[in-house]
Amino acid sequence: MKAHEIMISQVHKVKENATVRSVIEKFIEYRISGLPIVNDRNEIVGYISDGDIMRYIGKHKDVVVSSFFFVSIIKGDEEEFEQRLKSILDLNVLNIAKKKVVKVDWQEQIENIAAILGEKQIKKLPVDRDGVLVGIISRGDVIRNAFNRIL
Repeated sequence: MKAHEIMISQVHKVKENATVRSVIEKFIEYRISGLPIVNDRNEIVGYISDGDIMRYIGKHKDVVVSSFFFVSIIKGDEEEFEQRLKSILDLNVLNIAKKKVVKVDWQEQIENIAAILGEKQIKKLPVDRDGVLVGIISRGDVIRNAFNRIL
């Protein structure tokens, strides 16, 4: 079984000039947790997940850096939680998204897709064909399609 046989071809995505606000709106509306980011040619240029947003809005602790000659404290959060929530909304999506995207070719075998999802500990894989986004595969898609034939 290959990627194009199990992928979802109706992919929710955002353009590279989108704001985080539009991402969060899609997360809420479609009950999803990640989105590929594409350019005008529909090429994958990034991926944003709920984890990227959590890292931004979560509490950042002070870090103490010390050496033989000095001790320095790097302040964690200057902003309160509510302020971090508001300030993230107007950021460009690429400011917090992953730009090195793990993706698979539309001809990739299901066993290799399962290995990538497991080893990289990611939930979804964008599928591309000739550099263009054509679908997305989740862990659930792999499990349903792999086990559906033998159960």
